[in-house]
Amino acid sequence: MPPLPIIRFPDPRLRQAARPVTAFDEGLRALAQDLAETMRAAPGIGITAPHCGIALRLVVLDLPDDALRVYVNPRVVEASPERIRHVEGSVSMPGVTDEVERPAAITLRYHDLDGREHVAEAQGLLAICLQHEIDQLDGIFWTERLTRLRRERVVKRYDKIRKSEA
Repeated sequence: MPPLPIIRFPDPRLRQAARPVTAFDEGLRALAQDLAETMRAAPGIGITAPHCGIALRLVVLDLPDDALRVYVNPRVVEASPERIRHVEGSVSMPGVTDEVERPAAITLRYHDLDGREHVAEAQGLLAICLQHEIDQLDGIFWTERLTRLRRERVVKRYDKIRKSEA
């Protein structure tokens, strides 16, 4: 299947909380596969169903030197007090990035594609990506983690890119 269309900032759907997945079936597995293909084509290392206008709590990650990971209904249940900074961006706002500060390690609960619940710990890039994508599921676009001034600069850079592509 061709990649799914990705909705672009400032589409209001990016600020809406996604609904929990309740059907762990072939449709969910197909959606996860479509998201993986869409993410790779973008290109990106993480994507959520809301990035494609589908308001479900589904995350797909494909980090360097790691296997493809799928998280259904993920939520952070604990975060370390230690913080780290990392450059972030979004498939819904291509071409711009900025540094975001987040907890260095997290504990999360999630389901796999068969509906089994898991508890996992994550640190480093995996923790950053999970927090970024879970924020998206909660309707928090990554730029909201920036100061107002830095957010305004990112939006101006993105607007300039969009105008040059038009």
